[in-house]
Amino acid sequence: MSTMRISRFFKIVSTFYRFGLDDFLQGHSRLGFIHRLFALLPFPRKIDAPLAERVRLALESLGPIFVKFGQVLSTRRDLLPNAYADELAKLQDQVPPFDGQLARQVIEASLGRSIEQLYLDFDNTPVASASVAQVHRAWLRQPDGSRGREVAVKVLRPGIQSIIEQDLALLSSLAGWVERLFTDGKRLKPREVVAEFDKYLHDELDMMHEAANASQLRRNFKGSDKLIVPEVFYDYTSREVLTLEWMHGIPVGQIERLRASGIDLSQLSRFGVEIFFTQVFRHGFFHADMHPGNIFVAADGRYIALDFGIVGSLTDTDKHYLAVNFLAFFNRDYHRVATAHIESGWVPKGTRAEELEAAVRTVCEPIFEKPLSEISFGLVLLRLFETSRRFHVEIQPQLVLLQKTLLNIEGLGRQLDPHLDLWDTAKPFLTKWMNEQIGWRGLVRSIHQEAPQWAVTLPTLPRKLNEALSSANSELLLNGYIQLMREQKRQNWLLAVIALLLLALLLKTL
Repeated sequence: MSTMRISRFFKIVSTFYRFGLDDFLQGHSRLGFIHRLFALLPFPRKIDAPLAERVRLALESLGPIFVKFGQVLSTRRDLLPNAYADELAKLQDQVPPFDGQLARQVIEASLGRSIEQLYLDFDNTPVASASVAQVHRAWLRQPDGSRGREVAVKVLRPGIQSIIEQDLALLSSLAGWVERLFTDGKRLKPREVVAEFDKYLHDELDMMHEAANASQLRRNFKGSDKLIVPEVFYDYTSREVLTLEWMHGIPVGQIERLRASGIDLSQLSRFGVEIFFTQVFRHGFFHADMHPGNIFVAADGRYIALDFGIVGSLTDTDKHYLAVNFLAFFNRDYHRVATAHIESGWVPKGTRAEELEAAVRTVCEPIFEKPLSEISFGLVLLRLFETSRRFHVEIQPQLVLLQKTLLNIEGLGRQLDPHLDLWDTAKPFLTKWMNEQIGWRGLVRSIHQEAPQWAVTLPTLPRKLNEALSSANSELLLNGYIQLMREQKRQNWLLAVIALLLLALLLKTL
């Protein structure tokens, strides 16, 4: 272990002591002595606040990487008690900027050109700073030397890679100890959580990854009257530098400025919900870090999305799961919620639908004591995850990201318009998507998607059937027919045609 890592380890231990986190060890059969030992030490401690709050303060004390880890951990409400998740959600990633001259050096080394060649004007003072990168304002230089587009230049912190690797190694070691030494350690899956955090961080360390996310989102909302996504300038972008179109707008959290600018707050709140459900049910690709700091509002009333380091993606199975569950929840059809879990395969085999139905009803009925307009989608998902935890369901990371994003959108929407009816706004998206999946539109879409594969498969089918008839006995063919008919229930209608053709050929040979 390097000297730097040893120093960092002792910093963690001293922080553990100062904030009284040894309370976690109280009563532990093998580690309880640490709690008793720490109680004897004469150094000052901050142990008056609740333990969950002390965890948050300790992470803030350990620096930006641990703060970001706490932010990610706060989204894992399927694993953490609510008190800890709520406290960690308060973490703010406000980091002092690094020197602007150093930012210039990073840009020049990464893009292979001088600042003067790249930009006509570059502001050394950053406009925003976070744990991984900071943003500078600049104007591109045109080929003729004139002023070009106004841009935001996001620069990776120098040396951040080694700092992150060091802290991740320590977090991974700590996760292993938690898993081995605590009774509940394996259920909390600390190593999996650290691995998930590792992925998020390394995605954020590659500005090309963020650039690709921004381009995809911009393409999805091209021509939208609700959302603006800045253009990426790839000639000025690398792994360490991201150059985006500069966006003029008002931070969405500044309500009075929005009101003074004549922005329709009720319409803006509806736009937020519609944008979210469009991303989820139409595109299956969503901005997963939509807190107020990453959202501006343009003069024409459209949202402006910023910071694309974290995105989520959903498969058709995920979207089907969400749509079925949301519709079933708001219809109080708890049996359908239970069967949807079982059909998805996320509930362990042998789970009785009636038991899961009863558990879901117990958790969710109190929610519906409120008027429908006051019910939180995020709270519904949260309750669903809590119930799933009782039945040992593996909650998918993309759904946890979705729940976090949904809570952000709801909080923002109701801040803009306390009377926003989320259900009334979202229901058309859910019902339309279900109709497209299940009705004749779904059949047309499936045929369109599968047609290229059919064009390859169908011409070879007679030869393959003939080979099967000449090399297999009738009993095997009959079993094959039965299996195909079973599969037909889960596949498209073409499979039934193939199965019937196989049966006809079989009967002809008997």
